[in-house]
Amino acid sequence: MNEVIDFKKIIIDKFEDFKLNFNGSGTSFLDLIRKDALENFSSLKFPTPKDEEWRFTNISPLLKFNFNPLSEEPEIDLKKIDKLKLKDSFKNRIVFVDGIFSYGLSELNGLAKTIKIESLTSAIGNNNELFKLHFNKYADYSRNIFTALNTAYGKDGAFIFIPDNKIIEEPVFVLFISTSEHNQSLIQPRNLFIAGKNSQATIVEQYVSLEENIYFTNAITEIVVGENANLSHLKIQEESRSAFHISRTEVNQGRNSSYESVSISLGAEISRDEISCRFDAEGGECTLNGLYLIDSSQLHDTHTMIDHAKPYCNSHEHFKGILDGKSRGVFNGKVMVRPNAQKTNAFQENNNIILSSEALVNTKPQLEIFADDVKCSHGATIGQIDDESMFYLKSRGIGEETARTILIHAFASDVVKSIKVETVKNYLEEILDKRFNKES
Repeated sequence: MNEVIDFKKIIIDKFEDFKLNFNGSGTSFLDLIRKDALENFSSLKFPTPKDEEWRFTNISPLLKFNFNPLSEEPEIDLKKIDKLKLKDSFKNRIVFVDGIFSYGLSELNGLAKTIKIESLTSAIGNNNELFKLHFNKYADYSRNIFTALNTAYGKDGAFIFIPDNKIIEEPVFVLFISTSEHNQSLIQPRNLFIAGKNSQATIVEQYVSLEENIYFTNAITEIVVGENANLSHLKIQEESRSAFHISRTEVNQGRNSSYESVSISLGAEISRDEISCRFDAEGGECTLNGLYLIDSSQLHDTHTMIDHAKPYCNSHEHFKGILDGKSRGVFNGKVMVRPNAQKTNAFQENNNIILSSEALVNTKPQLEIFADDVKCSHGATIGQIDDESMFYLKSRGIGEETARTILIHAFASDVVKSIKVETVKNYLEEILDKRFNKES
């Protein structure tokens, strides 16, 4: 308990010094938000396994470190950057190093003339009215201590606005790189993505580390999908195996809008993704797919919430887990159908495959339905590689490890196939091959 109190005290004591470097210092609306968020952070308690929403996710290892907020972009070894395979696959990218915008590594290629893409620092400095209208409107920090921490200390992130009627063919790449320069650093990206009416775009968000260091990424992404807009969002988490990653994504959907998300979780000692989608008008479509691939002593937790607040909306949710070693997986998905949300169609499923006798998954799909004219279903499975399938492949002369890899690929195929960006799909296929095909 003392460790938790010390952690909070250290963070709070650093606020006065750190805010001197804030990008919003002197900007009244942001200063007031940060001050209020800090007060909430001070009064809230860190979750423990006694809290229902954190019952299987013990974050006490995270609270043992004195994480330091950063205010300046560190020097970076460009040779290490060149090893990041996805970076050069996208013509349009905005890059952050230890949570701070890097002009030198970013490449917008004229895209800024078509859409609005800039750092949080720039949006605040330009007094962007659209940014002010939507920032902090969806990620409520009053009851979430990690959201309060990010809101108080979040210095930078990506602000992307796709104007009305714009169709962006090339994906926009948002890259967060953690370096080895600042061990035990506190990195707090704050993103805001807005898709205007009748617009269409794809955003790829990746978190990577150059070294296996201890640090804490506490990220928030707020997303607004306007009327008739179509937004595809891919998130790839590849943090250091010694790091901690907690992220929250809040999506607000307009009339007849479509939001598609694929979340891939590979890294971090402890990671947790909270994804919430809310239908703010009729006719919306929401698709959430995800894959967590963990081993050793990793713990990954996925919490989702789809809020059918309006009628005539459809949601589809499918998350899969592949667990090895002593890893721990948690899935808690909730679909809420409110009283007036008639003609709702909602599907939710969580499937897990266990590759060792010591891996463990706790899964809890939930439906809360308060309307009577709906179609809703959910399900969950936990199992091992099928012995009959293994025997069949081996009887055809396929080696055991190759057969194992084939079956793992087959299991993950639903999620992998849902990735429409070929470079990302191929990248994930390579990761699966490298991790499981020991014969190659």
